[in-house]
Amino acid sequence: MKTFTPKPADLTHDWYVIDATDVVLGRLATQAATLLRGKNKPTYAPHADSGNHVIILNADKIALTGNKLGKELYMHSGRPGGLRRDSYAQLLKTNPERIIKSAIKGMLPKNRLAKVQLDRLHIVRGAEHPYAGMKPQVFEIAQVSQQAK
Repeated sequence: MKTFTPKPADLTHDWYVIDATDVVLGRLATQAATLLRGKNKPTYAPHADSGNHVIILNADKIALTGNKLGKELYMHSGRPGGLRRDSYAQLLKTNPERIIKSAIKGMLPKNRLAKVQLDRLHIVRGAEHPYAGMKPQVFEIAQVSQQAK
């Protein structure tokens, strides 16, 4: 039996919307990375771009477990003295999109497709999004944070 290779005409990019209210960061990131890569499709091939668009709503209401609020997220500009570090507690208030995007980026493969797949990630703070015209499907994450209960 020959290996299946999808043709460009076979590749479709569906739209999914995920509500991140009280969802643990790691669980959200793994589900979103799976959708971004297109591993939920029967036509998945690791070398083909069969990923989906993922919209994450309520990014500011995500749940962080353990002592992540005390830890820091690092970023470097590449210039001398360009190290920037922000605590998760501060980022949750000011820029929760960066927390989610860095977690999902770490779960994608380190190759050329990762940038294309990460460009299909759309993170929104509130419950409203400007992508209603694309008719996204609701993707439900069953397990929510135990702290929220």
